[in-house]
Amino acid sequence: MNEDELNVALIQYDILWEDPKGNRIRLENIFNKIPAWIDIVVLPEMFSTGFSMDVSSNAEPMDGNSILWMREQSSRLNSVIAGSMMVRENGSFYNRFIFVFPAGDYVFYDKRHLFSMGKEDKMFVCGRERKIFKIKNFRILPQICYDLRFPVFSRNNNDYDVLINCANWPVNRIDVWKTLLKARAIENQSYVLGVNRIGKDGNNICYSGDSMVVDSKGKVMDYAVLDEETVLISKLSKLSLDRFRSKFPVLDSRDAFFIKK
Repeated sequence: MNEDELNVALIQYDILWEDPKGNRIRLENIFNKIPAWIDIVVLPEMFSTGFSMDVSSNAEPMDGNSILWMREQSSRLNSVIAGSMMVRENGSFYNRFIFVFPAGDYVFYDKRHLFSMGKEDKMFVCGRERKIFKIKNFRILPQICYDLRFPVFSRNNNDYDVLINCANWPVNRIDVWKTLLKARAIENQSYVLGVNRIGKDGNNICYSGDSMVVDSKGKVMDYAVLDEETVLISKLSKLSLDRFRSKFPVLDSRDAFFIKK
């Protein structure tokens, strides 16, 4: 196993509205297309329900069916399974990006920037902690959709190598999505993975996907077919990233600041 290579699969698909069981079945069929050597499978935001605000009917506990399913699939595929879902915990609700490992353990990040125009801030509690996870020799910064608009929160303090954003990003703002994915990669000298859904949700909002993998120079390495279910597979190289950072050390000139919690 090469610890300096990360094989990723981004799953772009049409999320069934408020149907966790149906989405789990749909995803299992998609997972059958994934090669055995993939290290991490990334799902869109709220992969089990779509971007619903009906937390009372759809939020699950951390020992609920969707988490159990993620554990089963992670073990079956021998890959990390990562995706956001609405979680109920201690009487509060979170849009939580969960990374489940083949051994059954997991880590998570709660969305910090809640989408106020969609009333997300009225239904969910925002995350307070910027988190970084490690897979092989890669340090991963997880983000969810609207987080992408905030460069201070994304700032690389020489502490991550890959930014992963899972989203439900509407087609009428898709140029912003594509521009910001490239911008975050360039300014942070990081790989950026953006996985978005397709189709139309229960609020009649349309999505085109436009999932992509961007390298640390802002070049699009891989791009999903628009409006089509796609398993986007890409290989990231830590050695290539380190060589570029060493040759062109932009991050050494970054401004110092801290994020107030």
